Amino acid sequence: MQPMLATPGPLPTGPEWVYEVKWDGMRLLAEVTDGEVRLVTRAGRDVTATFPELTGLTSIAPDVVLDGEVVLLEEGVPSFAALADRVHRPVSRARALARPVTFMVFDVLRLYGVPLLERPMHERRATLERLDTASVPAVALSPLYTDGRALFDATGRRGMEGVLAKRRESDYRPGGRSPAWVKVTHRHTQTCLIGGWRPERSGQGTRIAALLLGVPDGGDLVYAGRVPVGLAGAVVQRVLGELMTDLETDASPFRARPPRAEAAGAHWCEPVVTVEVAHHGWTAEGRLRQPVFRGVRADVDPAEVRREDR
Repeated sequence: MQPMLATPGPLPTGPEWVYEVKWDGMRLLAEVTDGEVRLVTRAGRDVTATFPELTGLTSIAPDVVLDGEVVLLEEGVPSFAALADRVHRPVSRARALARPVTFMVFDVLRLYGVPLLERPMHERRATLERLDTASVPAVALSPLYTDGRALFDATGRRGMEGVLAKRRESDYRPGGRSPAWVKVTHRHTQTCLIGGWRPERSGQGTRIAALLLGVPDGGDLVYAGRVPVGLAGAVVQRVLGELMTDLETDASPFRARPPRAEAAGAHWCEPVVTVEVAHHGWTAEGRLRQPVFRGVRADVDPAEVRREDR
């Protein structure tokens, strides 16, 4: 099963809506069956071994499917960058417990073998709140609010990503973007595919200075601009290097070759690694304005990547 996704848009208001913080982490479906837990990203990747601190989910119910977001908190605020070193490989339980993630649960999709997808959101939430999620230290319920504008302003002051608005009567539709869930963010973000990279000119040239990004369009990869990563920490450099090992190609994967000044010295690669950038909109040429690298999106299938205007 794939999770239900939100549609970008303006903040809806009215008594038929409730609001949650848009957590800046990795979306997961957690399935407990026969005393075993399985954690799956929205791209369908099994990451159970990546988050051993969540094995305690088996104590909540013998059969349940939960939807939520895994986050790493820094001073109470989710840090996508801090999560980067946890999402690409299994880790020992000792290491996980030294700095545990928090699974912010916001929905329940099945309980004791009974599918809940067609139940309205407020009924699913009531069912979720009756579960003993507090018995698992690494699990928390994502709080609900009734004043969306106040929540949006509060998340902006704290430097958080934004707000999710959900219709109380909405059912759960796996695998698609629904107008019943609306995401409202404080900054533009775009998921892109890496089509190439440029090494640093100094030193041994092993560090990555910039990524050349693209967004699929009609089966082609359209160049979306260059984002610097030269100042990223050692963790980000290592993760990018590991992911792009054996992906290098001789030719550019873009429909039209990037400008000479941006492509000079580039190493081309198969566009299968997904990253997220923040930006200030799009130029008339279809390039990202002042993109800032946010991190690798291991939870997003490359086939899902599309241009978003918000």
